[in-house]
Amino acid sequence: MRPQRKDSTTLHTCRPCLRTVPYRIYAVIHTCAIGALMYHHAHSLVTENTTLITSLLLLSDVVLAFMWATTTSLRLYPVHRFEYPERYVAEPEGGQFPKLDVFICTADPYKEPPMMVVNTALSVMAYDYPSDKISVYVSDDGGSMLTLFALIEAAKFCKHWLPFCKKNNVQDRSPEVFFSAKSSNSWMDEAENLKMMYGDMKKRVEDVVNSGKVNDHHESIKSGQFCGVFDLWADKFTRHDHPTMIKVLQDNDTKIMPNLIYVSREKRRSSPHHFKGGALNTLLRVSSVMTNAPIILTLDCDMYSNNPSTPLHALCYLSDPKISSCLGFVQFPQKFQEINRNDNYASEHKRAFDINMVGYDGLMGPIHVGTGCFFNRRVFYGPPDNLILPEIDELGSNHIADKPILTRDVLALAHDVAGCNYEQKTNWGSKIGFRYGSLVEDYYTGFNLHCEGWRSVFCSPKRVAFVGDSPKCLTDVLVQQMRWSVGLLEMLFLKYSPLTYGFKSLGLLMGLGYCHYVLWPFRSIPLIVYGLLPQLAMLYGVSVFPKTLDPWFWLYIFLFFGAYAQDLSDFLLEGGTYRKWWNDQRMWMIKGLSSFVFGCIEFTLNILNLSTPEFNLTSKANDDDEQRKRYEEEIFDFSSSSSMFLPLTTVAIMNLLAFVWGLYSLFLCGGGLGIELMLAGFAVVNCLPIYEAMVLRKDDGKLPKRVCFSAGILTLVLIVSGYFFLK
Repeated sequence: MRPQRKDSTTLHTCRPCLRTVPYRIYAVIHTCAIGALMYHHAHSLVTENTTLITSLLLLSDVVLAFMWATTTSLRLYPVHRFEYPERYVAEPEGGQFPKLDVFICTADPYKEPPMMVVNTALSVMAYDYPSDKISVYVSDDGGSMLTLFALIEAAKFCKHWLPFCKKNNVQDRSPEVFFSAKSSNSWMDEAENLKMMYGDMKKRVEDVVNSGKVNDHHESIKSGQFCGVFDLWADKFTRHDHPTMIKVLQDNDTKIMPNLIYVSREKRRSSPHHFKGGALNTLLRVSSVMTNAPIILTLDCDMYSNNPSTPLHALCYLSDPKISSCLGFVQFPQKFQEINRNDNYASEHKRAFDINMVGYDGLMGPIHVGTGCFFNRRVFYGPPDNLILPEIDELGSNHIADKPILTRDVLALAHDVAGCNYEQKTNWGSKIGFRYGSLVEDYYTGFNLHCEGWRSVFCSPKRVAFVGDSPKCLTDVLVQQMRWSVGLLEMLFLKYSPLTYGFKSLGLLMGLGYCHYVLWPFRSIPLIVYGLLPQLAMLYGVSVFPKTLDPWFWLYIFLFFGAYAQDLSDFLLEGGTYRKWWNDQRMWMIKGLSSFVFGCIEFTLNILNLSTPEFNLTSKANDDDEQRKRYEEEIFDFSSSSSMFLPLTTVAIMNLLAFVWGLYSLFLCGGGLGIELMLAGFAVVNCLPIYEAMVLRKDDGKLPKRVCFSAGILTLVLIVSGYFFLK
């Protein structure tokens, strides 16, 4: 069980953000302005004959108003926390440290290279933590012999890597990161020898990946404990149809090295596997049987540990008797490496992982984001005051796993609970473990845990805890966002929806906070309406906004500039820059006109049984040198002929035509429509990379001609249609 400290108040502190009071004052003012805008729309519906235009604008503004309300709920009680891990003093022989189970998930050795998995595993095995207390479980949902081979190599290398890191207090404990950095320490001779060992291991693994199979005569598996380990891979073995495989690659009987366990659950095409949520529940059961640590860390395979004292930061909260009884998890932010200078794809996700998190933390705690999270194992077995017992005692959170993990009965039970039909007629996925029902199982699980009464804490140390890879291709970014959109829409229509059950269980502010992401895809509505309707109206000389001399004109100006100014201040106060903020808001528009639109379409097809939900894994293998070069130079890459670019390109063309026509009307005809022209101009500035990709660029990252031609035809159709609706 977790230790509880009598002096817990000295381990962490919490203080409100300085911007809280000004934001609350502005929230009142902005709310009044939104109320005035709704009155203006209602008055226009009654007194004017532009019912269609006013109705569409009203719908868009209602969506924008609700979006603003969800964002504001996260601005009313933001807090910053600080931990003091140096004060967490261990008892002799590490008695103060609870056992720690680490779950690492991977699924495809080509999209998630095995050496990436190896570096993540080695980085957490080398924590500043008693080695005999750490057990690392790697879930390979693709059942790949390539990944298993890489982990066998890692098990051998760690016997040299871990002692080196702890002896020399190395901070970069991912070998790839450490050996890529330049250093001039006194122990460089030892490091050079290790670097050669690592290079040899890396070459062996990459050779196996390139060949696509592990030869029986390979030196690593000819003899010893790994002899015959690949015999299960037969002709009928596929990633979607294979038996359970659990291999203990290293055990901590010697108390020198952590446990390293490879797990690939049984899969059959006839049995649902529930994607990543199902894989995590399998790890939860297997680890319960083998080690049953009270603390669980979940990681994506690309998210290596960057801070060796991260578990101590988490224990500053998890060991606090004042909060531990209802503290479900400690969430760390996701940080990403090799992002270009101004982050033109908004890959930092600063709003999601920094700005909004401190807002959630002041309410019931941060949402779960799928990786970098330390869980109290008890959280997966019902509310704090109502323990739900699993079907067998060995899977309970209070089970004492004191048998050696290599004993026959332990391994037999572990294989049994990893079977594809094990969860039938049980509470797994509904009341126990990670929850099923949405592609965003992390968000949905965190929501259910909060509804049950658990709380969470946001922990963001000065030295970043975890660092991962982000997509370097625009298409990958948009496909990832589309997958999230489908999963969030699935949550919206579940029995326990944030829009209904959330408000009842969590209260107004936290309920709005969860709706902030669940309603993400609906942001496409105002972007489409404001991206097309005023521009079409301007082409036909129809006014949809108050004219410059109308007092209502200033209401629109205030709402626009006020919202953007507050958004910019959020970004700057959390350490961002103006250029990154500008790129972030541009990507918000790009996603709204691509990922969110197609996410809604995909979700609709799913519920009509015209499509099957799929978990499209984002590739972390950045092998395209030209694509990488364009990314480093901050050049947008539209190389894919994806239809996802069609709405975006159509809006870009429409706004350019409207802006040119508006300038013509203003300077040559002595007239013009103020807000419509400003809106088109703002869109044109945001769409400059699109125009460049359409006309000026000759490289492979330009917009495909098919997309440009289709967008041109669609723009023409909209203009012709506008004649009948607007004239």
